[in-house]
Amino acid sequence: MTNTLTLTGIIPDDCAGIRLDQALAQLFSDYSRGQITKWIKAGYVLIDGKILRPKDSVIGGEQVEINAQIKAVDEKWQAEAIQLDIIHEDQDILIINKPAGMVVHPGAGNHQGTLVNALLHHSPPLEGVPRAGIVHRIDKGTTGLLMIAKTLQAHNSLVSQLQARTVQREYQAIAMGVMTAGGTVDKPIGRHHTERKRMAITNTGKPATTHYRVEQRFRAHTHIRCKLETGRTHQIRVHMAHIRYPLLGDPSYGGRLRLPKGASETCQQALQNFKRQALHAGLLGFIHPKTEQEVSWRIDIPDDMQTILNILADDMLQEVEK
Repeated sequence: MTNTLTLTGIIPDDCAGIRLDQALAQLFSDYSRGQITKWIKAGYVLIDGKILRPKDSVIGGEQVEINAQIKAVDEKWQAEAIQLDIIHEDQDILIINKPAGMVVHPGAGNHQGTLVNALLHHSPPLEGVPRAGIVHRIDKGTTGLLMIAKTLQAHNSLVSQLQARTVQREYQAIAMGVMTAGGTVDKPIGRHHTERKRMAITNTGKPATTHYRVEQRFRAHTHIRCKLETGRTHQIRVHMAHIRYPLLGDPSYGGRLRLPKGASETCQQALQNFKRQALHAGLLGFIHPKTEQEVSWRIDIPDDMQTILNILADDMLQEVEK
């Protein structure tokens, strides 16, 4: 679907002598300079009725008219009546708790039942926002908090905050192996050189930083909290596997299942039957695009992860009592 965004204004006199793209970024501060530059190059911007180049200088007082054609969502994406666990909603943003098993974007093999399909049904105006307002994603098997922008202005604000690394994102996870202490993994992540659906530590990848701390140790596992500076695909999963503490249940990076020595049948079966990565996005915080106030949300880990933690705690207790 393609929508038209119309903006009008007058270039302030104090912008005299600067580039057009810089002046428009100041005039329409809800939109990034990069986005505005694309509109100028596409011919969507008229300055006193004329099309100029991004680098052309302004003198101040010019009349600005922008009629930008925005292709927000793929026409194949269809609205579906899928229940959402909404944590917060206002005119600008939507915070949801994504369940395990839900794919965020439609794609190969997942054209229906995704978060995008659900969002388009819940709020049809999201058709006019890029990617239906989704500015970041969590994997199909991961649970937890996601932020959605309901307007173009909110979308630009949230994307800018993500790029500036000011968004707070904290995850809880169950790692295999017993960690002695927390730490930081600062390794670039890119596509695996042969398995294109996987990510890997690679010198040609993008910078990625994960901070982790120990929450509770068990006999063969560790409950950890991870804070992200960056948001690369599969970042926590790849980083934890790299330091040899892969996440329990991870189908791509988990490797061989680790069981506590002499664990009960109940404990063994619970660990063997946990078929998703034990990862939950539990904390999300940022500056609200409209109010400019700090906002944050925290949500408890889901029942399946809590059950595993309880079983691991019981396993430790039983071992102590032997």
